[in-house]
Amino acid sequence: MIRMLSFFAAGALAGALAGAQTITIAAGTVLDGKGGVARNQQIVVEGGKIRSVGPGRGSAQYDLRGMTVMPGWIDTHVHLNWHFDANHKYTGGRDKPEEGALYTAENAWLTLEGGFTTVQSVGAAIDGPVRDRIKDGALPGPRVLTSLRQINERSGSPAEIRELVRRTKAEGADLIKIFATTGMGAGGNQSMSDEQIQAACGEAKAIGMRVLVHAIGAAGAKAAILAGCTSIEHGSYIDDADLDLMVQHGTYFDPNLLVIHNYLDNRPSFNFPEASFQALENALKPTADVLRRARARHVKVVFGTDAVAGAHGRNAEEFVYRVRDAGDKPMDAIVSATSMAAASLGMGDRIGTIAPGFEADLVAVEGDPIADITAVRRVAFVMKGGKVYRNH
Repeated sequence: MIRMLSFFAAGALAGALAGAQTITIAAGTVLDGKGGVARNQQIVVEGGKIRSVGPGRGSAQYDLRGMTVMPGWIDTHVHLNWHFDANHKYTGGRDKPEEGALYTAENAWLTLEGGFTTVQSVGAAIDGPVRDRIKDGALPGPRVLTSLRQINERSGSPAEIRELVRRTKAEGADLIKIFATTGMGAGGNQSMSDEQIQAACGEAKAIGMRVLVHAIGAAGAKAAILAGCTSIEHGSYIDDADLDLMVQHGTYFDPNLLVIHNYLDNRPSFNFPEASFQALENALKPTADVLRRARARHVKVVFGTDAVAGAHGRNAEEFVYRVRDAGDKPMDAIVSATSMAAASLGMGDRIGTIAPGFEADLVAVEGDPIADITAVRRVAFVMKGGKVYRNH
C-alpha cells in the first residue's frame, strides 16, 4: 500500500506539469497506429492533443530519438479489481471494500505505467468510482471504460435482461458485458439462451451501447454474432463458420493468451481444481490457432488480455504471445492495440492514432518492436492526454 501511495503522488506530480502548454517530442521512429512508419519525427502536443507530426527539427523537451513511439496502447478486456492479497493469494472479492478500491486504483496505475492509456474493465461496480477519479485527475491511470457488472443466464428472462441493460446504462456503465457460454474449465458451451442473448444485444443497441461477449465455444459465439453484439472475447473453440460470420457482421474478435499463461504461471495463487488448469493448458494451442485463422479471414482483431490478478502492468506480454506463439505479424498486433481497438470502443476518431487532432496518448519503447516484439517490455515513456506519467 505504501508503494501504491508513492505511485499516486508521482503520477499526480507528473500529470500536473502538462496543462495547456506546448510540448515537443523528438521521436526516432513513429508507428502511427494504422500501419504507417516514419523516421526522425517531431510531435507537437498542445492542450492535451497532438497539434502536428512532421520531420524533426530543432530541440525538443523530450528526446526519444533512440526509441519507437506509438499511440498509447489500448487493452479492450481487463479486470482491474482482481488482485492477490499479502500472501499472494487471489481474494475473489472477499476483502474489505476499501482495500478492494485501493487495489483497483493501484492496478490502474500499474497498467498505465506499462504503456496502456485506455482500458475496458468488464466488470465490477468499483470500476466506476475509480474511472471517475482518474477522469477528474485525482488518480493516475488509463482512461477506463466499464460495464460495472456482468450479465449471464441467471440474470432473468429476456424482459428482465432488457430492463437490466437499461438500468446498467442508467447507473453509468460505458458498455454491456454478457456471458454467452460457460468458462474454459466448464467446457465453454452456450449458457445463455438465444432469446436472452438477443434481448441483451438488441436492447443495448437500441439505447446506443456496445456489448462485449464472453464466448469460448462456437454455439454461443454464433448466437451473439447473429444478435448483433459488438465483440467476441476468447473464442478458443469457435469454428471457421463463426469467423466468416464475424466478417459478414463486422464483429470484433479478441482472442486472449496472456490470461491463460497468467493462470498457469500463478497456479498456487488461484484455488482452482487441477482439471481447470488442465483445461487452460489445453486451450493454449487452439487459441493461437483461432487467431491465425481469424487473420487469414481478415476478421477485425482487437487487443485484449483479460488481465486478472497477477497480470496488471504486464499487459504487453500479450503482444509477445501473439507474435511468438500465434505467428501474428508485429505490426498487426500493434494496430490491434491502437487504431483497431479504438474503433471497437467507438473512439476511433479520438485515440489510437498519432495524427493531428487526436488525444496525445503516446508510449515509447527502447528498441524496434517490428524487428523484436519483446521491445514492448521496455517501456520508457508514457503520455496520456498530454500529461507525462513515465519518462525512463
